[in-house]
Amino acid sequence: MSKRWVYKDLPDPETVHSLASGIKVSDTLAALLVQRGYSTFEETRAFFRPHLGQLHDPFLMKDMEKAVNRLSEAIFKKEKILIYGDYDVDGTTSVALAYGFLRKYHSNIDYYIPDRYDEGYGISETGVRWAAEQGFTLVIALDCGIKAVSKVELANSLGVDFIICDHHLPGPELPKAFAVLDPKRLDCNYPFDGLSGCGVGFKLMQAFAIQNTVDIQELYLYLDLVAVSIASDIVPVVGENRVLAYFGLQKLNKSPLPGLKALKNLSGIRGDVTVTRVVFGIGPRINAAGRIDHAGAAVELLLARTEEEAEELAAQLDIKNDLRKGFDENITKEALAIIEEEDQLKKSFSTVLYRENWHKGVIGIVASRCIEKFYRPTIILTESNSKATGSARSVVGFDVYEAIAECADLLDQYGGHKYAAGLTMNLDKVEAFKERFEEVVARRITPEMLEPIIDIDLAIPIEGINHKFFNILRQMAPFGPGNMQPVFVSTNVVAKSVKQLKDIHLKMFLSQEGSKASLEAIAFGFGEYYDAIANGTPFNVAYTIEENDFMGNKTMQLHIKDLKLD
Repeated sequence: MSKRWVYKDLPDPETVHSLASGIKVSDTLAALLVQRGYSTFEETRAFFRPHLGQLHDPFLMKDMEKAVNRLSEAIFKKEKILIYGDYDVDGTTSVALAYGFLRKYHSNIDYYIPDRYDEGYGISETGVRWAAEQGFTLVIALDCGIKAVSKVELANSLGVDFIICDHHLPGPELPKAFAVLDPKRLDCNYPFDGLSGCGVGFKLMQAFAIQNTVDIQELYLYLDLVAVSIASDIVPVVGENRVLAYFGLQKLNKSPLPGLKALKNLSGIRGDVTVTRVVFGIGPRINAAGRIDHAGAAVELLLARTEEEAEELAAQLDIKNDLRKGFDENITKEALAIIEEEDQLKKSFSTVLYRENWHKGVIGIVASRCIEKFYRPTIILTESNSKATGSARSVVGFDVYEAIAECADLLDQYGGHKYAAGLTMNLDKVEAFKERFEEVVARRITPEMLEPIIDIDLAIPIEGINHKFFNILRQMAPFGPGNMQPVFVSTNVVAKSVKQLKDIHLKMFLSQEGSKASLEAIAFGFGEYYDAIANGTPFNVAYTIEENDFMGNKTMQLHIKDLKLD
């Protein structure tokens, strides 16, 4: 699939040179920093040397004092406290953090994860009534609840107080909970609004520790959970999130919680755990619990006290992840085959597919897989509780939530954001929805949005890449949204010693005319280019610079993202 290379604006040369001189790095590295908003010595020092003292005062968040006072009162009066969280990675890590931290100071505490299939996302009526029946008087809702107006109203009528810790955009009306913690509240002046759900839970626990003079190191034992939530929920890795991710990944690499250590081992991660390795190795295994069965199993693993217990629970979760992968692969094949077989669907501006027997737990993943092949807004629907329920995914620049909103009269409910959403409708509305959604997408989408893009930071010569350059470059990690791993372009490159791996990948050495410098490169999925470049034809290449660790032997390697023949 052809990709459009989009170059970032080149920063002001004088600013770049001044910064390069001030912090003693190359102009290339200084340009990367200026592009990311760091142009002074003080800003770059804070960026390269994060410390936990950079975390904001949690009491700056609206309703924080009310929330902590209510939590402290409940603990003092020995009330029953319920920790309530969503079934995805952010929700389960949130619950594990809050429950794991508070159980040291309060024994009358439990946790609750709604069932994906019976209760759906967020605070459910079933969960509220269960809490009341069991005698819980305080519920701390994590990674959900900001739009649960009627559910909180029900809880109030049943004598159950709610503290909501959410990070999603509020609706027009806030729930009448005892306290609502959400940095995206319009009336909240907290300095950073990009926290994950687990991050908001962390701020509540931080405030509790401050108010009750609890050793803050007791809370920092759970920073690895916060890092996993930040990586898996794809929130911006800037500001406070960068600090939390930086120290959370340090803990994940040096002294992880038993459950995360077991998941790390099962994922086969060699070397340091990075944001990317969490996203593709640890996160999917946590998610598998709620996709295949019940997410309570993930929380149980994350709360494991011993390595033996964790290894046993992780093995069970890995079985579910294998099942998830099987469903994912089979349904993706079916979905792609449907598109290939229908000429009209192949020419459409959108993909909307429905099969009653597709597994609800993986349809979001399948939507993403379809976009890899047919790059356009995609919705995968299946039957659940006699309704058609689906997951939507989008392409860069296209607001799929707004497009779905134009079809609201056909839907029972919908929710989400610009690039991912969920929806439910009557089965007899599916065909009408397909037609309406296609009409809306065709009207709204632009040709540029239908072509995948690669954001390019800078064009550089290969001879400028050395160990000193790379060692400074990797100090810019952790990488993620807002601070992505730099992508470089080198032009008129020639490949030498080109090898095909499994017929679909390429391994080679790249050099440029007039330079003796040569670097090893790996190109996953570019096997079709073998004949075109093995004969010495020059081409342009987009890549990241990474470290290849083979049996303890570490070397620099270019990871090719795309190439264009000259």
